[in-house]
Amino acid sequence: MKRISDEVRSGHFLVSDGAWGTFLHKKGLKSVECPESWNITRPEDVMDIASSYILAGADMIETNSFGGNRYKLKRYGYDDKTREINEAAAQISRKAAGDEKHVLGSVGPTGIILMMGETSAEELYEIFREQAMALEKGGADAIIIETMSDLEEAVIAVKAAKENTRCEVICTMTFEKTVNGEYKTMMGISPSEIPLKLKLAGADIIGSNCGNGTKAMIEITKELRSVTTEIPIMIQGNAGMPKYLNGQTVFQETPEDTASYVPDLIKAGANIIGGCCGTTPEHIKKIAEKVHNLNK
Repeated sequence: MKRISDEVRSGHFLVSDGAWGTFLHKKGLKSVECPESWNITRPEDVMDIASSYILAGADMIETNSFGGNRYKLKRYGYDDKTREINEAAAQISRKAAGDEKHVLGSVGPTGIILMMGETSAEELYEIFREQAMALEKGGADAIIIETMSDLEEAVIAVKAAKENTRCEVICTMTFEKTVNGEYKTMMGISPSEIPLKLKLAGADIIGSNCGNGTKAMIEITKELRSVTTEIPIMIQGNAGMPKYLNGQTVFQETPEDTASYVPDLIKAGANIIGGCCGTTPEHIKKIAEKVHNLNK
């Protein structure tokens, strides 16, 4: 199987998967539960999510390990099972993906603020190293460090994965539109500031996920691409911005709406397109129909 970045450089556009958290809650995950614990307590349900995205046409699927670092797992009393949970997450997605689709080991932020002195760079590195190695052992062929807002933490995570695994490393950050109409992370980082620093840290693919509907991702993609013409860009927008209706959080962007932005995303410079919060296998199916037609 080719590396993802090699596939992109050969001229192919690729499709990633959609939301996991939304799907888990639909299957009964309670707000007080640890989502990653399902890898060892309810693996069949996790497998169903992974398989549904493969059937929808995704070229790659993530793992149920977004909050699977030791620091976050400690909140639920699962820190002693960090390696087991991450290995299981990768094993489940690998089984669903088979030998022809890619498995991306999902690594989310720790929630620790480095600049506030809550931890050290060395401790963060070790937390990310442990998780990345466990995901590789379970069968991941790429590590995706996602939903990052702190560039310093993202760089540490990229280095930890790159220096301790043979996996490709992807890093996507989350931006929000400011009152001035600019896109920034919560830490004040703009899209144009991240590509070179992440590439120097060892990232093979960079991009953005969450925080915005698919339409807003077009401008973010343009800004990312404005400072790099070579590194592949991955975009995973939400199914629109969430709204609270009748006691529930609702994402109103339909699969057709999402897919309609695919040509503009590709024109802006995106190479890999998928979904984040609120997106479903039907969203991915519609994206795949657009993307795969371009590869013919």
